[in-house]
Amino acid sequence: MLLNERRVVRRLITGKWVLIVVLAAFSYAAAFGVTETSPPLTEAAKLLPNQLGDFHAETPAKPYPGFVFGLAKFEDYKAVSAAYRVYQLRTADRFIVRVVVASSDSAAYALQTAYLNLQLRGESGMREELRAKPPLGIQTNAIGTASLVANTFDFGGVSFVKGSTYVHITGTGKETYGLKEMESLAKLLADPIDKGDGDIPVLIKHLPDWEKTYSQALYAVSVGSLKEVAGAQPVFDALNFDGGTEAVTATYGQSQLVIVEFTTPQFASDNDRRIVAKIQELKSQGQAVPTAYRRVGNYSVFVFDAPDEKTANELIDQVKYEQVVQWLGDDPHLYERVQRYVLQRTGGVVVAVLEGSGLSVLLCLGAGGLFGALLFRRRRRARQRQGEAYSDAGGMVRLNLDEVAEGSDAGRLLQGPNKHG
Repeated sequence: MLLNERRVVRRLITGKWVLIVVLAAFSYAAAFGVTETSPPLTEAAKLLPNQLGDFHAETPAKPYPGFVFGLAKFEDYKAVSAAYRVYQLRTADRFIVRVVVASSDSAAYALQTAYLNLQLRGESGMREELRAKPPLGIQTNAIGTASLVANTFDFGGVSFVKGSTYVHITGTGKETYGLKEMESLAKLLADPIDKGDGDIPVLIKHLPDWEKTYSQALYAVSVGSLKEVAGAQPVFDALNFDGGTEAVTATYGQSQLVIVEFTTPQFASDNDRRIVAKIQELKSQGQAVPTAYRRVGNYSVFVFDAPDEKTANELIDQVKYEQVVQWLGDDPHLYERVQRYVLQRTGGVVVAVLEGSGLSVLLCLGAGGLFGALLFRRRRRARQRQGEAYSDAGGMVRLNLDEVAEGSDAGRLLQGPNKHG
């Protein structure tokens, strides 16, 4: 009987540990977003070496198939590879580095703004002493192409984007310690990464007053990521992001502006028809609709939560579409452009040569005239010092008809006619 009781106790203890292990596995999966649909590890793992300055890897690179912030999903950000690794500093501080390689620079930047969006959502509820200072926003060219240093309680850390790579660094706990160390680690990670275009997406620069707005502007490369950063507006269900469509959103006062850029006029027209129909449907059902909507070139421009329609339309008026044409194959007008360029360059060279030659002639004539005038004045002053009157006879025998020469020998002069005949 005693033996059976021991077996029961042993089984209970074993079952308890199995339960603990299972729960730990689920906790780990929840913390790191582990799912069965893991993107490939290799490409991202190459960016996580064993040693980075004073930081050394504590664990091997592992698959990182999810996010620890917001509702972001890999399929919404076109991720092609993802990995994470834990690094330890000599001070025993430990940091988790997550690397996501996206299919484009814009998709990686959209990941950066998804993290910014999480920070902006939580910032209003933080205690004053934990608020980020200076105001939270993306900074360009500090680390990589654009970076974000977030000194917040729950989600503090350092993230940056460079080319098509997004990197997110946090501590192993909820503390905000080690931000300087995280920045140092981020710079070491950023150095070998390809910079891609080396700039923020061009669409952001089409926002009104973009220089003051870009640091908190949010980017999207799919309907899912747009709903993540701009809110789950019902009208977004009419959008189709095929063909490389991208979007940006920013806040102006209490108004939220959303610009969706389509790659061709056909995509823009098709989406515009669906959007207009969707707005009419939502109105008839009494659901929320944009304060104003308008198609501008290949843009679909929305304004939400504006005080009135006039204010919303004034904001849309500031959006200017700039058309960019890119040939998928050989440019059929390349020869004409090259010919025009050569003619312009040749004409410029000819004009430059003529201008240079004319200037050289003028300089020569001017220098010759000045030199001759100086030489002439010098010789005249020399003769005057010797008591000689100026003569253009060049030293030849001359007649003193006017009797003006001083010291003349009258005996050598020709005599006039005799009065006495």
